[in-house]
Amino acid sequence: MISLPFSLKYSAGPLIIAIFSIVAFFFEPLSGDYLAYDRYAIQGLETWRIITGNLVHTNGYHLILNIAGLILLWALHGEHYRVGLFLKVFIWCCIGTSAGLYFYAPDLIWYAGLSGALHGIFAWGACMDIKEKMHSGWLLLVGLALKVGYEQFDGSSAQVAALIDAKVAVDAHLFGALSGSIIFLLMLLTAKRK
Repeated sequence: MISLPFSLKYSAGPLIIAIFSIVAFFFEPLSGDYLAYDRYAIQGLETWRIITGNLVHTNGYHLILNIAGLILLWALHGEHYRVGLFLKVFIWCCIGTSAGLYFYAPDLIWYAGLSGALHGIFAWGACMDIKEKMHSGWLLLVGLALKVGYEQFDGSSAQVAALIDAKVAVDAHLFGALSGSIIFLLMLLTAKRK
């Protein structure tokens, strides 16, 4: 029998992210104008967009897909999602995704959505599973690496792009996954030093 981490100490973090995303959606197009990742606005020192760009979405389908992804990750790794820890990892995944886009994907001018940060949370959660000696963590990590690698060589699904009314930012998935892995390694090194 599958046991889901319904306790608020494990579910509050994803719930907070979902609520922020839903509230931002109800304030569209204003929230997109002022919160989305926008390279030129960031160059103009609107640095909050590095984080908030991950909380806005192009349309309702985009929001639903990302919230569904957040729920699936919570179902997979929720036992690692203590509120403060989850929110810190999420914010660092947002920063890592946006920094990766800014420095290594100069052609990407505008970005919105949770998917980059979710790929980071996925990588971090799979690494946490491995640390806890759960063999499924290796399968999840290899699966994530194959997905991200495939997207880098073959691009994204045309059907998903049509559904969300935007090009899927596969580079965000790559930088998110790398960020989640790096965050895990830094946490591991910090814990060993203590």
